Amino acid sequence: MALRTTNSRLSAAIAAALFVVLLVVYLAWHPVGRSAGDAGNADAAGPGPNGVDLSNSQLQSVKVAPVEERDFPLEKEAVGSIDFNEYRVVQVFTPYQGRIIAAFAEVGEDVKKGQPLFTVDSPDLLQAESTLIAAAGVLELDRKNLDRLHDLYTTRAVSQRDVEQATSDEQTAEGNLRAARNAVRIFGKDDADIDRIIADRLADPTLVVPSPIAGRITERNAAPGLFVQPGNAPAPITVADLDTMWMLASVTESDSTVFRVGQLMQVMLDAFPGRVFDGKINYVGESVDATTRRVIVSSEIRNPQHELRSGMFAHFVISLGHPMRSPGVPVDGVVREGDGTMTIWATADRRRFTRRTVQIGEERDGYRQILSGVQPGELVATEGAILLSNELAIATTAQ
Repeated sequence: MALRTTNSRLSAAIAAALFVVLLVVYLAWHPVGRSAGDAGNADAAGPGPNGVDLSNSQLQSVKVAPVEERDFPLEKEAVGSIDFNEYRVVQVFTPYQGRIIAAFAEVGEDVKKGQPLFTVDSPDLLQAESTLIAAAGVLELDRKNLDRLHDLYTTRAVSQRDVEQATSDEQTAEGNLRAARNAVRIFGKDDADIDRIIADRLADPTLVVPSPIAGRITERNAAPGLFVQPGNAPAPITVADLDTMWMLASVTESDSTVFRVGQLMQVMLDAFPGRVFDGKINYVGESVDATTRRVIVSSEIRNPQHELRSGMFAHFVISLGHPMRSPGVPVDGVVREGDGTMTIWATADRRRFTRRTVQIGEERDGYRQILSGVQPGELVATEGAILLSNELAIATTAQ
């Protein structure tokens, strides 16, 4: 009987101790003195499913400020890289086959339009010049023969038919010479060069290949002795006009609909901090990449000082309209939760905080645009929001 009494007392003591522990826990999460009116106000009521009460030491890590309205520009940003303007990059081939005699341009060198890049020992040019010389000789002979027959015809030493035949031969020789001159002109020879070839009776097989545009040598494969043919890659010389460059960016499928050819933009590069380059969209891809779900957007960037280099990392900002005035919360006051939702922490007494889910917009000057979920003037945590989310996670786990 005594043993049974002792066990009963021990059980009562354990039950009493457990009650005290539960009471302490309850009071910690449900402060005394909360009115019925406070229970209807989540921000003022303290802990709930999304609420946290902080101790004095924890409050030192949290800063609170009222939400203010700010102007958020309607902009889109994307990253990309600089590339040559494909419309102004020329692969310079020889128009006729032959072996390179000499190359005059080096990679990185700026050249002018018409400046010789390399020379080729061209059998085709040699043949064309030989034909030119022969045609000039035939015409000269036919002219002399026609003049002689004209003199003889005055004395009736030859017939009119002989004169007419000589005249026809002279006209045919003139046509052949014109054709021969045009054939040589195709190789880049001007009239002065052609007249000199005829006068000297000297055929020069050296074909000069000039630069078709002004620009910079970006690639050189030309070397003396190399046999080259028209259109056979790689090109002996590649010239790029650097006055404009392209920026190629890959934008998300959802953003691709806001980009239009002709839209102006501002381009920033890591290589030039603080500098802004003006650009304009010149191409929006017609298809979406099946793997990345992205669309290529090409922009033409002005490069008057020839500072930009192919491969430079860049990003651009494009304005889509007038700025939107919206509530703004510092970036440190917005938390991305594990499920991907964005939240802030609101408070009415700077001690009790309630988590709210918000819809965010653009980021500008360290502030995140809030499209819904908070009103101007409300108090929110501007620093330490992550601490509040962690405290709530710990409390939820403990329950």
